[in-house]
Amino acid sequence: MTIRLASLAVAVAATLSTLPMPARAMSDAQLAGMVRQRLHGDRTGACMAVAVVEAERVARAYQCARDADASRIGADTAFEIGSVSKTMTAALLAQLVAQGKGSLDDTLASWLPAGTQMPDYQGQPILLRHVVTHTSGLPALPSRLGAKSMDDPYANLDEAALLASLGDAKLGAAPGTQFEYSNFASMLLSYAVARRAGTDFESLARRELFTPLGMDRAYINERPAGVRAAVGHTPNGKPASAWNFSTDLAGVGGVRATLDDMVRYVQGGLGQVDAPIRTALEATHAAVSEQPPMGMNWMRVPVKDRTVLMHEGGTGGFSAFVSLDPKQQRGVVILSDTAWHSIGSLGSLGMHLVDDSLPLGKPRKAVAADPALLQALAGEYQLQGAMKMTLRERDGRLFVQAEGQGEYEMGHDDAGDFYPLALDAVLRPQRKADGSYGFTWTQLGAVFPAVRVDPDAPPAPRLSPADLAAYAGDYPLMPGFSLAVREQDGVLQAQATGQGAFPLAATAADTFEAPAYGIEIRFQRDGAGKVQSLELHQGGRVMRGARQ
Repeated sequence: MTIRLASLAVAVAATLSTLPMPARAMSDAQLAGMVRQRLHGDRTGACMAVAVVEAERVARAYQCARDADASRIGADTAFEIGSVSKTMTAALLAQLVAQGKGSLDDTLASWLPAGTQMPDYQGQPILLRHVVTHTSGLPALPSRLGAKSMDDPYANLDEAALLASLGDAKLGAAPGTQFEYSNFASMLLSYAVARRAGTDFESLARRELFTPLGMDRAYINERPAGVRAAVGHTPNGKPASAWNFSTDLAGVGGVRATLDDMVRYVQGGLGQVDAPIRTALEATHAAVSEQPPMGMNWMRVPVKDRTVLMHEGGTGGFSAFVSLDPKQQRGVVILSDTAWHSIGSLGSLGMHLVDDSLPLGKPRKAVAADPALLQALAGEYQLQGAMKMTLRERDGRLFVQAEGQGEYEMGHDDAGDFYPLALDAVLRPQRKADGSYGFTWTQLGAVFPAVRVDPDAPPAPRLSPADLAAYAGDYPLMPGFSLAVREQDGVLQAQATGQGAFPLAATAADTFEAPAYGIEIRFQRDGAGKVQSLELHQGGRVMRGARQ
């Protein structure tokens, strides 16, 4: 249910790509062939239900990485759609606004019980528009989550604990000024919408959204007869626990739906279904914020001469992708019974179906790692904000051991990732500009940059706010795509066009890293010592920009 900064290269491709008008509507066989090309033989063992919705027809495909698993999914199978649920919550909010029951400029507090302790920033309150654009300033998760296991992290959270968590929260910036994806804020919105409507969230969704659109098998906690709940899986193929939500908090990520349910939802979003909710669905598409470009819980992605609305979702065992292209009257739905978010999400298939000039991608296959890479990675590391970790090379394989824990053998795939064979995590090597390696460790939706523990390494530069301000400027990397660098509160931050800001850490003279995203930035100076340009290194690609 989280969003991480996308690869800058992918963002550029989406911005500059061309979306040709198809000569004819896609057939089921064409779609099945495309999904099979992307999925068959993938080391995750995932199954996917996919649809391309066009004005003329709907193409559907049900495909699995292994043919023997075909029975895992079908037309009667309901998937957890994760954060795609947020777009539905936004539609219910938009309908209440259209009915005169509120405004996006209302404070969040005014939609919550009287007396609820609310954080603000120097007297500036959180508004509903900040919640639907993830600029509320609230943290990702409530402080009183009460999770007994991260296998089902929200199961023990109720409304009282959610509201009490507001009293623990502190805002570090004015609402509306910084993007920080917050499931905490979205759960509050789910609760607030149900409260303002005077009913529970599932009844509200069924009455106003599911039934009018013909989403007859969609549900939250009350599964309709004849619906089969899919079993989720981790990216290493192990069964995952279902995620459960208190009903009124489920608008954050608790909707379950079949492929046909989501087809009807997309058709509603494209205005192809005549239902009372149609106007509210359309209202969620309009721009509410520019950095990043968002409607109401929809990402607004520029694709040549049009704007495509997108949202991805994920739970412990599921991933989902939905897009709407109102101008082309085309939509895409991908539902997977496997969690893909730690290994790159559903983006390659989803973006290819949105725009066939973007690469489809290929299955991840288990392969042996280069012995030189294993030797380069071996050593002691400190995970940022977490424990120490040791990597060892033995008999041509990589083993990982966190401090105080057992040792795990790692598999390796042809995408370049290592993964524990016994648990759900990903170790992603990152080759630095100087040829050395580091890595990020991804687990439970969090990304931990790893710093090699080397007592002989020189200390990182300590720079004053004035030193950091010398790097500030706008650095165009490609037409229509720029990196803005700013000093804020003693930290150097960068923000790419259409994305959220991220911090940079100094590692050497004129060199900074954002290790969670595999980014290294090297600034160049002119003869007078003034910063004049930068090089951005990410994933083996280098982009250069002159300072403006």
